[in-house]
Amino acid sequence: MDRRVVSETGPPRMRVAIVGGGPSGTTLAILLVREGAAVTLFDDGRRPPLLVGESLVPAVIPILRRLDLEKETASFSRLKPGVSFVWSPTDRVSVTFDRFAPAVFPYAYNVPRPQFDDALLAKAIASGVDYVTARAQLVPAPSGAELELAAETLAAAPALAGRQPDLIVDATGRARLAARALGIPARLGPRKDVAHFAHFEGVSWDEVPGQVRIARGEAGWSWCIPLQERLSIGIVLGQDEAARLGRTPEARLERAIANDPGLTAIAGRGRRVTDVATYANYQLISERGYGRGWVMLGDAFGFVDPMLSPGVFLALRSSEQLADALTPWLCRRAVPSASELSYLYDGRLAALIRAGQSWMPANPGPAKRAMATHISRHVGLLASGAATTSRYSRGLLRFLGRYGLRGVDPATLAIR
Repeated sequence: MDRRVVSETGPPRMRVAIVGGGPSGTTLAILLVREGAAVTLFDDGRRPPLLVGESLVPAVIPILRRLDLEKETASFSRLKPGVSFVWSPTDRVSVTFDRFAPAVFPYAYNVPRPQFDDALLAKAIASGVDYVTARAQLVPAPSGAELELAAETLAAAPALAGRQPDLIVDATGRARLAARALGIPARLGPRKDVAHFAHFEGVSWDEVPGQVRIARGEAGWSWCIPLQERLSIGIVLGQDEAARLGRTPEARLERAIANDPGLTAIAGRGRRVTDVATYANYQLISERGYGRGWVMLGDAFGFVDPMLSPGVFLALRSSEQLADALTPWLCRRAVPSASELSYLYDGRLAALIRAGQSWMPANPGPAKRAMATHISRHVGLLASGAATTSRYSRGLLRFLGRYGLRGVDPATLAIR
């Protein structure tokens, strides 16, 4: 039986139920409504005061412009010109995105995530999405589609008129409702990290305004993300190392800052103005992301790692790809790989930088200058998000990691 809504002026409209009101779900909802789909968005209305994903990459800007949301995002966010990586007191590299223009946008934004998410949700509702405040449930379907809305969830959405949608999109993030309902396992990455972070005021900031700081620590790594009025400071480290810092998230973050001279210089005289948020279970990818009548989106399919800030970009980009694929009423899977994060953790990226510096003479010739520019460009493009799905850029990184270290031991620069 055809479940689609019959339009008064055209062919039947595809009926889509999106479960989850985060960036991936709301972005997809906006784009599908523009294409004429009848979209019901389920959202439980809960927004924690802190969310990871505060640092966007330049590759997000074209999507924000497509959504007509860049101007609003800029109004409550901090312009992000680039990223500085600190591997040791003598190993540091700063990437500025304008160096890679026009291949990528010359800037990005650092966003307060709850406000950013609320802006996307408001845009979705204004676009004509049927918004349902409910904690949705997904259950295996007895026939036909593989997954369906539970009876009470269906009843909470009058626009569906008691009929299951043509397509269910799981955009529930780490709740992974579709995977739980269907018993779909996930592949776990090699790291078992935990992150603790909070917002601070009254800090000392010597970096370029808005420049994100990523620093390798004695164990794990830390981030500093400048927002408009605050600085987000976070630590990411193994669960055992985190336990050694203290029993509570607050104690762990406080001690990590005290133990790190760089963080102490930044936040030693500052004050924490939020609770400490905790995230765990990084590097999780579902073994299956779609089936008859349903598809996963964003973090519901998998979460790679926060170091290069890919989360919000992958959420928005996967929503954009799905919307474009659904335009002719077809759905295909396109999930980019981000395995190159291992180069950051095992020290190969920092070793390549050190090897490159030793390889370049004081007055390099044209060939060496061109090669150095080419390599740094593609490493920078990976950091900007523009080459996240580029086979060439990722292949170049793998080739250099195998043949370009020139005797530099990556283990000495690895993140534990």
